[in-house]
Amino acid sequence: MKFRLFIIFLLFSSVLSAQDLGSELMGIAKIRDGIKSKRVSSYDISGKNDDRLTNIEDGKKATLFDVKGSGVINHIWITIAPLNPDITRNDIILRMYWDGNEYPSVESPIGPFFGQGWNESYNFSTLPLAAAARDGNALVSYFAMPFEKGARIEIENQSGKTIHAFYYYIDYQEYGKLPEGLGRFHAWYNKKLTLAPDNGESEWNYPREYGVNDCEDENYLIADIQGKGQFVGVNYYVINPSPMWYGEGDDMFYIDGDKKPTLHGTGTEDYFNTSWSPNEKYSHPYFGAARVNEKVGWLGRTHVYRFHIADPVYFEKSLKFSIEHGHANGLTLDLASVAYWYQEKASSIPQAVSKEDRQPLPEIGVNEIFRWRQEWRKNKGNMKDLWGNE
Repeated sequence: MKFRLFIIFLLFSSVLSAQDLGSELMGIAKIRDGIKSKRVSSYDISGKNDDRLTNIEDGKKATLFDVKGSGVINHIWITIAPLNPDITRNDIILRMYWDGNEYPSVESPIGPFFGQGWNESYNFSTLPLAAAARDGNALVSYFAMPFEKGARIEIENQSGKTIHAFYYYIDYQEYGKLPEGLGRFHAWYNKKLTLAPDNGESEWNYPREYGVNDCEDENYLIADIQGKGQFVGVNYYVINPSPMWYGEGDDMFYIDGDKKPTLHGTGTEDYFNTSWSPNEKYSHPYFGAARVNEKVGWLGRTHVYRFHIADPVYFEKSLKFSIEHGHANGLTLDLASVAYWYQEKASSIPQAVSKEDRQPLPEIGVNEIFRWRQEWRKNKGNMKDLWGNE
């Protein structure tokens, strides 16, 4: 219980520190002027219990929030019916528009944005984001989202089915004048099937020695940002078609146009604050593994995350963040990610991934592995006593 209270105190720190209110515990006790707490929600204005948006048809949009003036969104809660897997949250698109712009600064499938990979639902607990009981169907954000000239949040249903019920709260602080120095929140979803090298896949020097990668041209792209701001985190979703470890890839941050990585990491698990090729669930407010494959080796789906709450990555002009898919980009993986950052001004983000390109590839299982073994036997002359390590 004490830990939970500590987390609640921390949630207010990003806005409080902007007004020099001191430590989190002192800041929560500070009496403040010129701020009014407000909410937009799906409550039934008739007084009945139909507290939801209803029957959002496939291909239709719904506006959740459309507020003029200045403020800071500090809490979002959402739940949707039907529940997963009857409707996929990978195909409900969330967009956020700041300061009267016609372009979104946030665009992501709603599931991956809130830490729910692919078409799944599972519990997920971090400082800024959560997917809570029941079974990850309550989607929660505590990211501070400032705006000065209005804000609009919408969803688009691309699921192929009707959303029967969409429930939500969006809580915000209304300001007469927004405190100086508050950036605008951004989030971007990407997905890509990474390609193996011409000479085939390799990891841990098997079946060939490590290759060399001295640039990021073939890396998986997490964020490519123009402007001034700070990078604050990523949800990273992996589908691995092989039991081999997927995570020897280095993380690379290029800041303000540097030709070589300004920040160069030592491996995927190292960037996500873990070690030695982990395959276990772990939950920390800043980093962890919310979902692991629980199959053979590292075969299947894994969701890891890292939020730069205590260690934002600052940039004055630009930031490009990418990661190798296996050492020297030696593996074919189905990767997806949602990157989160703040910029001095609300900016547009790269074009969204289409619904067709967004679909996760099917998982590989033991049947496929057994078929691979049969092909290997043929290549070994179909000897009857082959074991597997010849």
